[in-house]
Amino acid sequence: MEIIKAIILGIIEGITEWLPISSTGHMILVEELIKMNMSDEFMEMFRVVIQLGAIMAVVVLYWNKLFPFSFKDGVQIKKDTFSLWIKVLAATLPAALIGIPFDDKIDGMFYNYITVAITLIVYGVLFIIMENRNKSKISAIRTFDELSYKAVLLIGVFQVLALIPGTSRSGATILGAIMIGCSREIAAEFSFYLAIPVMFGASLLKLVKFGFAFSQIELIILLTGMIVAFAVSIFAIKFLIGYIKRNDFKAFGYYRIILGLIVVLYFLAVR
Repeated sequence: MEIIKAIILGIIEGITEWLPISSTGHMILVEELIKMNMSDEFMEMFRVVIQLGAIMAVVVLYWNKLFPFSFKDGVQIKKDTFSLWIKVLAATLPAALIGIPFDDKIDGMFYNYITVAITLIVYGVLFIIMENRNKSKISAIRTFDELSYKAVLLIGVFQVLALIPGTSRSGATILGAIMIGCSREIAAEFSFYLAIPVMFGASLLKLVKFGFAFSQIELIILLTGMIVAFAVSIFAIKFLIGYIKRNDFKAFGYYRIILGLIVVLYFLAVR
């Protein structure tokens, strides 16, 4: 039964990690309905490390854009890819400076249904407002070459907001990128790339805190969740890229508002 629950959580993680609808918000709600018979320490680690499976989907799908070396005529560094990685690493600095020292405090203060419901609704409203304001605007940044270091640092500042559960890491970075003039495609794709160092760092932090002395069942559950999250993420990423070529983000905004209200109503009903 615990493996089946891990599969369900892996499916939810694979879908919600990339869509700007908050994987944490969904996890909190689902964990109320499907409680795993594992320790609190393991579950705190599992919620984060399961995302490594989802991150590997980005690496696989965008390998040609992300791998900085070319072997066609000897070993050569692809300048565009190297520049992209510098920008990605620069954008991770704000979240690293705040997230690493204050990780436990942030979890202790904000990992609750009230915070998640509020952030779901607030950012849902912001998505709708942003799309209405930008309806007739032409994006100033349509390629990664046009993405300046000032712009990536601003996106990194928006990513700091995602340290608050329910915000959605992809939601915060996509919202921030569009607000500073990025096209939806660039905003979404940069959000994918930005997830790689951020989630590897966050996962390492949780693994070190948990320790590496897994029991056999803990290891099986963790790997199951990661593998399922990876497989589902492949489809979720392809869906999002295809969707935003024809549509805006308002549908996700409405979805967030509805989910936030569901979270509030559910917890009010059971408490």
